[in-house]
Amino acid sequence: MSVRVRFAPSPTGPLHIGGVRTALYNYLFAKKHGGSFVLRIEDTDQSRYVSGAEDYIHDALEWMGIVPDESSKKMGAAGPYRQSERKALYIKHIELLLGSGNAYIAFDSPEELNTLRKDAERKGDAFIYNWKNRDRLQNSIALGDKETQERLSKGDPYVIRFRAYTSAEAQVLTLHDEVRGAVEIHVPLLDDKILVKQDGMPTYHLANVVDDHLMEITHVIRGEEWLPSMALHVLLYKAFGWVPPAFAHVPLILKPSGKGKLSKRDGAKLGFPVFPLTWDKETPGFKENGYLPGALTNYLALLGWNPGGQKELFSLKEIIDSFSLENITKSGGRFDPDRCKWFNQQVLHASAAKSLVPTLEKELYKRGIDAAGISLIDVVKLIQGRLTLLTDIWPEAEFFFVPPKSYDEKDVNKLWKEDTSEILTAISGLLGNTAAQSDEEIRALIKSWATENAVGLGKIMAPLRIALVGGMRGPDVFAVCSILGVAACVDRIKNATIHISL
Repeated sequence: MSVRVRFAPSPTGPLHIGGVRTALYNYLFAKKHGGSFVLRIEDTDQSRYVSGAEDYIHDALEWMGIVPDESSKKMGAAGPYRQSERKALYIKHIELLLGSGNAYIAFDSPEELNTLRKDAERKGDAFIYNWKNRDRLQNSIALGDKETQERLSKGDPYVIRFRAYTSAEAQVLTLHDEVRGAVEIHVPLLDDKILVKQDGMPTYHLANVVDDHLMEITHVIRGEEWLPSMALHVLLYKAFGWVPPAFAHVPLILKPSGKGKLSKRDGAKLGFPVFPLTWDKETPGFKENGYLPGALTNYLALLGWNPGGQKELFSLKEIIDSFSLENITKSGGRFDPDRCKWFNQQVLHASAAKSLVPTLEKELYKRGIDAAGISLIDVVKLIQGRLTLLTDIWPEAEFFFVPPKSYDEKDVNKLWKEDTSEILTAISGLLGNTAAQSDEEIRALIKSWATENAVGLGKIMAPLRIALVGGMRGPDVFAVCSILGVAACVDRIKNATIHISL
């Protein structure tokens, strides 16, 4: 059987970066083995459904390059891919469990169960609905067929529970997890989980197992918060007479402090995103904050997976080729915002300059700026090594398109001397009467003038940068001159000498 994996988020809000990493690991494993990556929307709890969340999930995965082979937007033979559209399948399978005695009907009201919990707490105990007390509670096992049918006929509300343990079963269930190895579960401690709620909708546990089986999922790769549910799911598989898939529970992404699970609040408090795309004003996304999907994919892959060796920067194909479940770590990975930025910086620097030009074009369009006469690709090449985030493009490139309207007071006070205006006026005349265009030609021209007139180059370069840029920032000043063109340089020098007075 070919490898089939699934990512099954609930549409209850924006997709957390921890969920993105789980999706990534599923995708990597599928592609490594030539298998299929399925996106299933687990929306059985309609009370928690948030409008727009499903589209957000699709958009986020597409931006990341983690594109499902099958989903509600790319139908395959295993559909439908929303659990709310699969209710008939769950009803059919819960009837199988009821018929085999592996599930039963329970009429206990929430109030009755709450009373039992409080009574147990007063005795220093915990109430667990299971084999110890099920034959004394309000369910079909204790009531018998006749009374059960009478209550059903009257329309009494009920749930359907899984019969998790009988005396015929082994006391200890030993399970295998691809990440954690052998996991032992003391079965008599399990509770009889609800499989179907009072509204007739299945719970996660039933829908999850039925869907994974019918969709022929071979490997369940999910967050470690689901590790306690593995025993129940394996028991459900056995109750149906099915072979369970392989399980792999990946570690949590931790707060930057390393203490506790990374949350939206951590991002808001420390000023970094935790969602791939912006959801609302309070939840900015990695994309809008200037991160490249390839950089985020690289960082997230290594945040819980160790391929061995010293290499850190990988293409998606390289990650796929190297990926294995055995190399997923057992301990949580601490999210380091600065480290994530470093990955983005490295990928930005290694990107083809032409791939960044559209970002600059958008910034110009947004501001209504006509960039005629300035080579955008040359601007990008010049500033690319100064970028950490895509959002740095405009701050680094702005002065090429918008002449300075003011000049950094601190830089002017330090570097603009009594003879600076006179020197720059001479440089302006020099540039206005030259055919030089390249940065090397302009460099040679100005250096030659400085030598001939016994003027230290330092008295020219810093003031020239201030005149062209507005302060002591930006890349090589001769390269700036070349991109701006000598005519624009002459105009900027003139404006600076007029506006800056000592």
